[in-house]
Amino acid sequence: MASYQEILSQIEDLKAQAQEARKQEIAGALAEIKRLMAEFGISVEDIGGKSSKMRTRSVGTAKYRDPASGKTWTGRGRRPAWVVDLEAQGKSLESCKIA
Repeated sequence: MASYQEILSQIEDLKAQAQEARKQEIAGALAEIKRLMAEFGISVEDIGGKSSKMRTRSVGTAKYRDPASGKTWTGRGRRPAWVVDLEAQGKSLESCKIA
């Protein structure tokens, strides 16, 4: 009978073999999918996927400008340090609003 350590070693070897077999099977499946897509003229969009041609998320237009540095902020997300400092000085964010 094999020792505990020998069995653990065999398990690790089998895990490595399983990972390699999975990589090979995935590669084969992807090759087959690409072949079928080319044969039938199917695009990524046709199957509901995203394409690199999809529009990217826009950053948004600046709504506020730091009077000291000229840095801008859209008003979305985490407040930048200059906004926090401005408010700590008792100034209003509205005073920095871009018209």
